[in-house]
This record gives sequence, structure tokens and C-alpha cells, in this order.
Amino acid sequence: MLGAIIGDTVGSVYEFNNLKSKDFPFLTTKNRLTDDSIMSLAIAKALMQEGNLEENTVKCMQELGNRYPRAGYGGSFRGWLATPNPQPYNSWGNGSAMRVSPCADIAETLEEALELSNKVTGVTHNHPEGIKGARATTAAIFLAKTGHSKEEIKEHIETNYYKLDKTLDEIRPTYEFDVSCQGSVPQAIQAFLESTSFEDAIRNAISIGGDSDTIAAITGSIAEHFYGIPEELKHQIKVFMDPFQQEILNNFYQSL
Repeated sequence: MLGAIIGDTVGSVYEFNNLKSKDFPFLTTKNRLTDDSIMSLAIAKALMQEGNLEENTVKCMQELGNRYPRAGYGGSFRGWLATPNPQPYNSWGNGSAMRVSPCADIAETLEEALELSNKVTGVTHNHPEGIKGARATTAAIFLAKTGHSKEEIKEHIETNYYKLDKTLDEIRPTYEFDVSCQGSVPQAIQAFLESTSFEDAIRNAISIGGDSDTIAAITGSIAEHFYGIPEELKHQIKVFMDPFQQEILNNFYQSL
């Protein structure tokens, strides 16, 4: 999950100010956590609670969403946050993939990870593409976590979810803002596959443009387990987190 938070924070200044380059300041005073991080923390909190996971997910997402109302939520999700009895709204957006990393972090098997992904996704993103994007992200994270190679991760994603048949150099020139799972999750996975380090993976993700914070969050969540996160960067990111957010993060990692 921390990889997703870092990717989101680094990408926060480029979501509506795209650049097609890997040469940019990594973290500055202008960066911030956005909805990607807030909802990842909400999922983590829900997974640590006893009882019905779907109910806990709704409760935690509404709690954190309303605690941080200016995090950059989409219109439909803002309505969902304000609803006393919120229901799924058939979303195919990449919000399902940006927040799902805690499911892969906590699971002991791929099957468990995917089951958790389905449960936390379905409370909002019950469209097949929304579920698919979350499952593909979860699978890539879990495979990275369990020591699989990039070739094995790519084969699994291509067999079960998306074709990864374009390089970043082929994607970058014409890629535009796309909030759909099918239009951003494959690109995020490709950014990881072409990377050489955790930081390089984030730079790859942002360099294609588009929904930069979300793409970088997805890429970062995979890269975290494949490369690890440099200790210095772990300390740097906490400057951007308040005590409440840090408490959820610390409790979650202690629970693993």
C-alpha cells in the first residue's frame, strides 16, 4: 500500500499538468495525498476490522472520504460518500484499481487476494471492467509479492486480463487522460514491467501522461513488492501524511 501512496503523491501535481518525460522533481512541497491514497487507507482499515468486509468497507470509505472531502473524488463517488445507504453505481473507473493494494498485501494466496478484491470493489465498482481492473492490479501485486518474475507477471495478466502489447515509447506520444480501468490499468502495469527500480517505475508511470496520480499509484503498488521501497523515501512520504493517516498505515503493516 505504501507504494501506492508514494505513486499517488508524486503524481498528484501532474494529473492535470501532464508531462511526457521521466525528468521531473520527485517530491516537492506542492505534492499531496489524493483520493487514491485516502481510499487505499480506507480499504486497509476495513481489512483490519472483524465482521462483514463489504459493510466495513463502506463504513471506512465513507469515514475517510468525509474526513478528507477535498482529496479529489469523482462526481459519482462524491454522491456515494454523501448517501446514507450507498449502493454500487456500475462504475468501470480506475478508482477500483487505485485502492485495492491492501487486499494483495494481506492475502496469503492469490485466490484469497482476488476474493478480497471482489468484495471491496463491488460496493461501488460493480461493472465488469471495474472488477477486472481491480483483480488485474491485485494479481500483479500478489505475484510480485510472492517472488514471481516480470515475465511470469506479464504472462498471467495477458492470459487473464489485458494484452500488454505496447511499449511505453509506443504509448506515450498519443496517450491521453483516461479514467477507465481498461484505459489505464494495462498502461500502469506496463510502466512497472519496463522499470529498473521503484523510483524508475513511478517515473515511467508519470511519463506517459493521463491520469498520472492513479497510474503511478497502481504502478507503485506493484513495484513496492518487486523492488522494495528505499528507506529514505519511506521517511520522506510521511511528511505528507497526518497522524491519523500514519496510524492506519502503521497498524496495517504491523498486522501483516
